Amino acid sequence: MPKSDKGMEDKTERVNILRLTAESTSEIEDVVVRESPLTIVLNDQELVTLLCSPADQKNLAVGFLYSEGLINSRDEVKSVTLHEGTGVIRVETESGEELAREALFSRLITSGCGHGASFYSATDITGEKVESLLQVSVSEVLALTKEFQHRSETYRATGGVHSAALCDTKNILVFSEDIGRHNAMDKVFGECLLKDIPTDDRLVITSGRISSEILLKVARRNVPILISKSAPTSLGVKMAEELGITLVGFVRGKRVNVYTNNHRITSDGK
Repeated sequence: MPKSDKGMEDKTERVNILRLTAESTSEIEDVVVRESPLTIVLNDQELVTLLCSPADQKNLAVGFLYSEGLINSRDEVKSVTLHEGTGVIRVETESGEELAREALFSRLITSGCGHGASFYSATDITGEKVESLLQVSVSEVLALTKEFQHRSETYRATGGVHSAALCDTKNILVFSEDIGRHNAMDKVFGECLLKDIPTDDRLVITSGRISSEILLKVARRNVPILISKSAPTSLGVKMAEELGITLVGFVRGKRVNVYTNNHRITSDGK
């Protein structure tokens, strides 16, 4: 029977498994990441059900609404209520405005690891370019990424979560993790909104693939530099170029790949 790992704040569970090799068979205890559904109810309208890690769920709900353009500032949020044990979180806005029926897709369940949930088509998005004089050196990118990779105890224990972080050029300012890469990003931006943490002239690091949805979440927050240890998609690269975002991928060892707007990446930090 699965048991919670109290050392990680109920983010993981211990399970008994059978481990096989070519020479032996053994029964051992392993650690797996927890997964649970979270239904977001916006102004008494059931909006979406996300499959997620059961931590920082208020940040996730607010970040999701923020990234999707359903709320635009902290002042719009009247209340956020998580009903423990039910998997339901209720968000009320000051306006109390209801969404049009066609905008709702109730009961959609997603972990955000594929296309995730979205209220828009990426091909329909246009926006102002991100303007920023921020620059970061290759050595700073490597140092931040190294710290980022060592932050997630849950990943080290299970290998089953993605991470995201908001940084300046020297430090990680906000860090979150989740089974879904979209969820991890939304948790970061949700915390930024609730705590009034600026995202302009900042960097975002993600452990996952940079697809168009991830790129758009970053663009909506006016973040000029997006970094990943993984790969971008073709549409992610195209949109980064058009929106003025510096896209850095495959940060591994002492190497980085800069796909767009390379003027923000320097070799010596000057």
